Parts: sequence; C-alpha cells; structure tokens
Amino acid sequence: QVQLVESGGGLVQVGGSLRLSCAASGRTFSEYAMAWFRQAPGKEREFVAGISGSGGSTNYGDSVKGRFTISRDNARKKVYLQMNSLKPEDTAVYYCAGRLFRIITTPQYDYWGQGTQVTVSS
Repeated sequence: QVQLVESGGGLVQVGGSLRLSCAASGRTFSEYAMAWFRQAPGKEREFVAGISGSGGSTNYGDSVKGRFTISRDNARKKVYLQMNSLKPEDTAVYYCAGRLFRIITTPQYDYWGQGTQVTVSS
C-alpha cells in the first residue's frame, strides 16, 4: 500500500513559478513510476509528467515541455514538479500518482494523492 500527499499548490501570477511536492509512504518507493496529472473544471484528467523508479527516465505532456521539470528523491520518498513560466491554462488541481514499474501517460495508476490546487492569475 502506498499513500501519497501533495503540497505546494497556490495562487501565482502569469510567468511565475511553483514547486509541487508529493510525499509517499511505503517501503518500495523506488520500484514505482511516479507521475503528475492535472484536471481543470469540466476537462478530463491530463498527463503532465512522469518519472521512472530510478529517476533515469522522464516523460512530459506536450503542453508543459520546456517549462515543467519532474524529479524524485528516493531516499526521502518524494517526487517534485517544478513549474516555470506558468500560464492561465495551467490552472487545475494537480495530482500525484504512482504505479509499479513503467511510466504510462493515461490515468491507469494504482495510487493517487488528494490533489493540490494551482491557480495562475492574469
């Protein structure tokens, strides 16, 4: 069983930055691919970024490439999402998710956090 708790969301102006964190419980964190998804009101849940268990492989959604960076610290059982050059369309609830082994870009992840709100104001 893995529990995920996100933090770091908030209100930021256009062009600003935020860093989201996700703290995980469980003994085998390094075996889990981790990802960030987001969901805006009335829209489907969207893949933002994913990272392999070792941290050696990453994947990004087209809308955030070059602006967001995913990373992880297996010793601390944490995964991060550094978000730069934020735009109003980045406004959403951001979720941390985990699954064994392989990164996938669809929401078929086994474990989810409760979400953290990110609002980008113009």
